Amino acid sequence: MPRRADQRLFAEPEEETPPPDESAPLAERMRPRTLNEFVGQRHLIGEGRVLRRLIEGEGSLPSLILWGAPGTGKTTLARLLAHRGGAHFVALSAVFSGVKDLRAAIAEARERKRDGQRTILFVDEIHRFNKAQQDALLPAVEDGTVTLIGATTENPSFEVIGALLSRSRVLTLEPLTEEDINTLLRRALNDEERGLANLHPDVPDELIARVAHASGGDARVALSALEAAVESTVPDKKGARHITTETIIEALGRARYAYDKGGEEHYNLASALIKSLRNSDVNAALYWLARLIEGGADPVFIARRLCILASEDVGLADPQAMVQAAAAAQITQLIGLPEALYPLSQATVYLAHAPKSNAIKRAYHAAAEDAGETAREPVPLHLRNAVTPLMKRAGYGKNYRYVHDDTHAREEMQCLPERLQGRKYWEEEKENDE
Repeated sequence: MPRRADQRLFAEPEEETPPPDESAPLAERMRPRTLNEFVGQRHLIGEGRVLRRLIEGEGSLPSLILWGAPGTGKTTLARLLAHRGGAHFVALSAVFSGVKDLRAAIAEARERKRDGQRTILFVDEIHRFNKAQQDALLPAVEDGTVTLIGATTENPSFEVIGALLSRSRVLTLEPLTEEDINTLLRRALNDEERGLANLHPDVPDELIARVAHASGGDARVALSALEAAVESTVPDKKGARHITTETIIEALGRARYAYDKGGEEHYNLASALIKSLRNSDVNAALYWLARLIEGGADPVFIARRLCILASEDVGLADPQAMVQAAAAAQITQLIGLPEALYPLSQATVYLAHAPKSNAIKRAYHAAAEDAGETAREPVPLHLRNAVTPLMKRAGYGKNYRYVHDDTHAREEMQCLPERLQGRKYWEEEKENDE
C-alpha cells in the first residue's frame, strides 16, 4: 500500500544521511544525526541507560511517551529510535492530523504487520489529540500493530488518557544545561556543512554564554537566536561578522520569557506567585509576578488570583487586602497592560505584607462539612418565614425574637438546627482582637 504524503513529518531513516537542506532553520540543520552527536539527557542516554540501550537495539522497543520542555530533544530521540533495524517509521503531528490520518496510518501498519514488518508511529505533540483521537490509537498499540512514540510538552498525567499511559513507558526529558547549550552553539559556529562557519561569525565567549543562559534550556531558542544575530550582522571588508551585545539582545527578544500560556508552566508560575504571597515573601512574589507578566499571561487572570488570595489567606486579618485586590482587578480591566503592571504590583506588595489568616476558609469548610452531613435537617420553625395563613397555623415563625427589640435574643435564641446546637465554626484570632 503506498504511503500517504501527509503522514510524513520527516523522511524514513536511510543508511546514508542526506545532505542538509540549506533553507532549513539552523536548529533543524544541526539536529543530531547519531547518538554520539546528541547533547544532554544523560539520565536517559548515558552508558547503560534505558534510551541508549533501546536506540542501540537492545531488547524490544516498548511504546514510549517522551515528556519534556520544548527544545530538549524529543523529536531527535524519536528519529534515533527510528533507526532500529527492520521497523518502518511513520510520523504524524497532532497539530495537523486527525482521526482519519490515524486510521490510515494504522491500516497501512496492519498491512506491513502481515508481511512481518513492524511500524513505529511517532506522534508529535500528542497532548493536542483529544480523547477520541487518543482512543483511536488504543487497539493498534494494544495488539502490537504499531509501537507508539508520543512527544509532549505537557504533563502526561493530565493530557494523555490513562489507557494509553498504562500501555506506554513515560520518559522525562530535562531542560538542557547552560553547558549543553554552550556546546551546541559552538558546534553550530564551527560547522561548515550544516552550521554558520561559512558566514565567518565572530561571537565573543561572553555572548555565547549569554545566549545559553537566556535560552532557558531550549536548544531551539538558542540556535534560532544565534542564527538571527549572525545573519543580521553586516560582514566587514574581510567578510567577518562581529556580533555585538545589542544584536544578541535583539535576536533573543522575549524568548527568555517564553512559555505556553495554557500549559502546565503557566500554572506552575501562578502557583509560585500565590505561595510566595502566602509566605509573605514580597521579593519572590514580585519576581513570579514579573515572570507571568513578561511571559504574556493574561493580566485579568493574575488579578483574579490576587483577589482569591486576599480573602482565602488574609481575610479579616486585614480587610483592606480585599479592597486593594479588587481595586487592582478593576483598574487592570480598565487600562490593560502595560500600565496595569503597576496596580498589580501594588496589590502584590500589599498582600505580601498583610497579616495572614485562613480563618474564613476554615470556618466555611467546617460549616460545609456539617451542611453535607445534615442536609435533610429541617430549618427550625421559629426561623421560617410565615408568608401564608396555612404556614402561620403550622407554627412557622412562632417564638421568633426580633433582636433589635429584644436585647436578650442574641444569647437566648438558637439559630442552628437541633442536632448542631452549640457548634462553632468561626474562631476569633488574636490579631483580630488587638
